[in-house]
Parts: sequence; C-alpha cells; structure tokens
Amino acid sequence: MNDRPPILDVAELRKSFGHLEVLKGVDLQVRPRELVFIIGPSGSGKSTLLRCCNRLEEPTSGSIRVEGMDIMAPGVDINLVRRRIGMVFQSFNLYPHLNVLGNVTLALRKALNKPRAEAEEAGMQALARVGLANKAKAYPNELSGGQQQRVAIARALALEPTIMLFDEPTSALDPELVGSVLAVMREMRESGMTMVVVSHEMRFARSAADRVVFMDQGMILEQGQPEKLFNAPDHARLKQFISSIERH
Repeated sequence: MNDRPPILDVAELRKSFGHLEVLKGVDLQVRPRELVFIIGPSGSGKSTLLRCCNRLEEPTSGSIRVEGMDIMAPGVDINLVRRRIGMVFQSFNLYPHLNVLGNVTLALRKALNKPRAEAEEAGMQALARVGLANKAKAYPNELSGGQQQRVAIARALALEPTIMLFDEPTSALDPELVGSVLAVMREMRESGMTMVVVSHEMRFARSAADRVVFMDQGMILEQGQPEKLFNAPDHARLKQFISSIERH
C-alpha cells in the first residue's frame, strides 16, 4: 500500500432514501494509482456509494474529500469536482445524433470552453487510448456495445480526471465483448490511473485489483488484497457470497 495521501477519502458516509438506509457509515480511502474493486450482492449499496462520490446522489451525512477538497462543503463548484472524477456507467449514455468524436469532445467544448481544434486533438488522443481512433467519424448505432462503452471511457478520459469510477461497466455487454472493455481498464491501471470499480467480473478483480472491498447491507464488511479475500475470507457473509458466485 502506498503511503501517499488518498485521492478519495470517504468517512462515515450515510445515505437514506426515505426510511430505507442504503449506506450505513461507510469509510473508504483510495490512494493514487490504486485500483479498488467493490463487490457484494445486489442492493448492498455499491452503486449508491459510487454515485455519492461525485454527488450524483446527495449523501445524507458524512464527508467526501477528493484530492483533499471537501466536495460536500457549501459553495463547492460541483462541475469542477466532476471533471476530476471520471464516471463510466452501465449504460453508455452516448448521444445518437453525434459521431464518436462529437460525443467525446462535447464536454471539452461546452464545459471547458476549449476551441474545437484543441478539443478534437484531445478527443482523438482519448480514442487512441481505447483503440477506437479509426471510429471517430462513426455514429453510436454503427458500433458494438463494447465499442460504445469504450467511447464512454474515452469521453471520461478526455477530461483528464484524477480518479475514474466504474459502475458495472460490462454488465450490459454480450459476454464476447466484455474482454475489450476490461483490456482498456487494465491498460489504464498500468498507466497509473486511480480507479474504483463496481463489477461482477471476479476474474478481473482477482487479476487486476490492488484491493477488494466487500459490501453487504450498506456496510463494508471486509477488505484486503484479492488473494486473501477470495481464498481465505474472514467474514462468514463473504465466504457465503464467494461460494455462491463460484457455483454459477
């Protein structure tokens, strides 16, 4: 574990929807260049945790710091915060009327006010990173699901975030397309991107994660290196979860 200050520091995070408490005092630190993988059953609060980290969901209480900045503070520029935190969702959320390059450069031009030529240069670099520079002029409906998800990753990368959050990035894909997206994520990890991934891709978690976090019922029950968590878990609930996924 590196000892640099965390890029993401979540403390005592709680989130309720009406009477339902979805996050029950979550503490999580993510350090530079770390790939943290969050696993757990459906409904355990994993996606809500990610969405709170860039305030797509408003936490009920607790604190979230990104690069030392309290993103819950009154008057914080949340759009600035979101440029530092890339987010990739289960659905690709591409604009069908824009070509691939247009989708990738939209935020650069509209949010950062970059001139078109500068935005397109950054967009092409991001597309090259995900292996899709040759698809810049294609439209989303001309791409496979795996290619569309890689465009969504390029769109986030173009903003040069310091941390990337992935919420089930492969769950909407046909099985044979998953590998291309995971390969991009592996390359990002190797190039030093700090990443938090919510996913059911356990083989990827075992091989690529620095740390695996197990959530259930709105709490982190156990965390550690993949080898330890998958092969010798301490918590009975985690043992049960691992045995259930290995049966499938």
